[in-house]
Amino acid sequence: MAEATDDRLRLLIERIERLEEEKKGIADDIRDVYAEAKAVGYDPKIMRQVVRLRKMDANDRNEMEMVLDTYKAALGLG
Repeated sequence: MAEATDDRLRLLIERIERLEEEKKGIADDIRDVYAEAKAVGYDPKIMRQVVRLRKMDANDRNEMEMVLDTYKAALGLG
């Protein structure tokens, strides 16, 4: 029984390690896309914000924008 448990644990660890490598590869690819965008004149910082906004639920995004507008108005930022 212990041997089967040990094998299962080893397989799970190896699977996690493979996924971590894939994640690193994907992160590198994303970084390359942002570098490419910057090279043609886009602002990667703004692009990251847009990506973050697009991930949000529409209601959450609207609420955040309303609060942000309220804070900006209170600080005289327009």
